[in-house]
Amino acid sequence: MHPAYSVIFFTTATGAGYGLLALLGVMAAFGGLPLERSFALGSLGVAFVLIIGGLLSSTFHLGHPERAWRALTQWRSSWLSREGILAIVTFGPTGLFALGWIFFGDTGGIFAVAGLLGAIACGLTVYTTSMIYASLRTVRAWCDRWVTPGYLVLSLATGALLGSALSHVFDVTLHLDLVALIGLTMALVVKAGYWRSIDGSSGESTPETATGLGHLGKVRLLDPPHTGTNYLMSEMGFQVARKHAVKLRRVAAVLGILLPFALTVLAVFTTGILATIAAALALLSGAVGVLVERWLFFAEAKHVVTLYYGATEA
Repeated sequence: MHPAYSVIFFTTATGAGYGLLALLGVMAAFGGLPLERSFALGSLGVAFVLIIGGLLSSTFHLGHPERAWRALTQWRSSWLSREGILAIVTFGPTGLFALGWIFFGDTGGIFAVAGLLGAIACGLTVYTTSMIYASLRTVRAWCDRWVTPGYLVLSLATGALLGSALSHVFDVTLHLDLVALIGLTMALVVKAGYWRSIDGSSGESTPETATGLGHLGKVRLLDPPHTGTNYLMSEMGFQVARKHAVKLRRVAAVLGILLPFALTVLAVFTTGILATIAAALALLSGAVGVLVERWLFFAEAKHVVTLYYGATEA
């Protein structure tokens, strides 16, 4: 599948934003948030900017972005519609939580409840995002049991890295370093499982199954259906060489997981400006690594329509 940069930014930005918002909401529910207004403005501001910016960027991939609102009407059958509705609903409790923390300096009572409800809504929104892809049986690499856990743990990990960096910048005690380490460890396990899964499973769809002529032998393409490229081939016929995919997986694992893990450990065992620099570098490395991972998530996926254009399996 052709990696759309707007969708890549959307899934990574909103994942980090929702991850941070969810962590802040859970910590508020258990009385673990500092009341400093500057930190509240900084952390909530960054989270909401990432979420809103990501949601807006997702419309750039549409032929008619002005009609994006119509997707909200198909919630009975469309995970995209459910995602859009949940994204809007999430602003309710998280907005109330932000109001209490920023303007009233209060994260208890009704504001703690709002924070917890907002955290649940954030998790559900990320879940629906993952299901947009995991529900597509026509794309084998997406219709995989590891896809949804991958979206959730990467949201947790990037949100925790973001919160950790902000806590060091604002010099507040938040203890998100440990959450980041746990999230990164889970992300390594899940991504390794996902890559092993898509490498170890053969495509269920082949030219033989698509045509029903498998009992006659091997089916091959006699002539291409088009003399030139078309929309389907440019969007769904994108291919990345196996050797490049392996290299990019390593880059994603190192930059997105291993290096942020090491830098976060350094931030835990140091103080002052060194800890702040380590946490900031962990966030930067993690962001680049997740962007590479998400690019690969699209680039390695093959749609069954490619069988019509000569692919041997999908």
